[in-house]
Amino acid sequence: MMMMSPFYLSIIFFFFISLILRSILTVHSHDQREFHRKISLRPTLPEGNTLHVRPGSSFKIAVFADLHFGEDAWTEWGPQQDVNSIKVMCTVLDLQHPDLVVYLGDVITANNIAIHNASLYWDQAISPTRDRGIPWASVFGNHDDMPFEWSIDWFSSTGIPPLHCPTSGSSPSESEGGKDCSFKGTTRLELMMNELKMNNLSYSKLGPKALWPSISNYVLKLSSTDDPESVIAYMYFLDSGGGSYPEVISNAQAKWFNRTSQAINPNSSVPEIIFWHIPSQAYKTVAPRFDAHRNCIGSMFAEEVASQEAEMGMMKLLEGRSSVKAVFVGHNHGLDWCCPYKKLWLCYARHTGYGGYGNWSRGARILEITTQRFSLKSRIHMEDGSVHSEVLLSSTASEE
Repeated sequence: MMMMSPFYLSIIFFFFISLILRSILTVHSHDQREFHRKISLRPTLPEGNTLHVRPGSSFKIAVFADLHFGEDAWTEWGPQQDVNSIKVMCTVLDLQHPDLVVYLGDVITANNIAIHNASLYWDQAISPTRDRGIPWASVFGNHDDMPFEWSIDWFSSTGIPPLHCPTSGSSPSESEGGKDCSFKGTTRLELMMNELKMNNLSYSKLGPKALWPSISNYVLKLSSTDDPESVIAYMYFLDSGGGSYPEVISNAQAKWFNRTSQAINPNSSVPEIIFWHIPSQAYKTVAPRFDAHRNCIGSMFAEEVASQEAEMGMMKLLEGRSSVKAVFVGHNHGLDWCCPYKKLWLCYARHTGYGGYGNWSRGARILEITTQRFSLKSRIHMEDGSVHSEVLLSSTASEE
């Protein structure tokens, strides 16, 4: 048999090695493509919708409701209320050090704001949070984009309107060149665009364009810094109308919630927390005035529930998801309770602002999420620093 030279043996050796490497790389490349294909099929949220918490630590949320900035802005009383509201927020923020602030609607009283861009007052309202470098998220209330209402005091013999209107025309709204004295209000879209434009700490979102109303319907994800794919909780924010819309969560919004929750949390394995401004009609059933459910927790039952105009299916969806732990609303300044409903909790925030009706003491609702073994706790933090109405909301609420 003819012996091959070392040169030819080396060529054959390298040839076989290259075939083996090519086979390995092909399999590896296929596996990588398949892995990334499977990852891409998973329903995910954009990175801008994700908040992070360190493993083993808790995540704290301060809820500010019904601030009503800009109310009676032409009087001495009005601006002073905004100063008082800022003091309440600063007290809560400096004592609680939250990881996120939720502005739960009626941030401004737009129907009292006699300027073309009400975002100036919105910016004042979020300034305590922004100045401390704390992220926030917001939803709209019924006063945030209401059209301006002329004050009758402006037309009295001693009234001094804050603006000089054109003299022609029989009324300010009919005056020539009317834009100087016609305040149509700042739309939800304008308010949201102005908030997002200069604030990189805002997690507020515009929402899907196909929805009606489309602004401030979105979901945020809370994940661990060590494992972003491991979701701790989903937080849903919905626009409950009012102002330029009926006071209702529409059927379209309910369908959006259903599609979104089924896509990102199909097995209801991840806890879900819900925020909107105007209480649903279910709030009337759990705590009618002066006859609260015996398991309700809270210090204030000072008025009747002022609910949405109709129920369009949202509550039925929430009742059917075991992952939904609690719904948080504002709107009623005299209520701050949490009551069990079906297998979840219905909760009010605490009236935070000095604007708006009522003289009850101000404060904020505090939520605390523990991550190692999920729990959702809540309490009310008052403007004088006192704390009350602590409740564990991750436990199964009592059947009605």
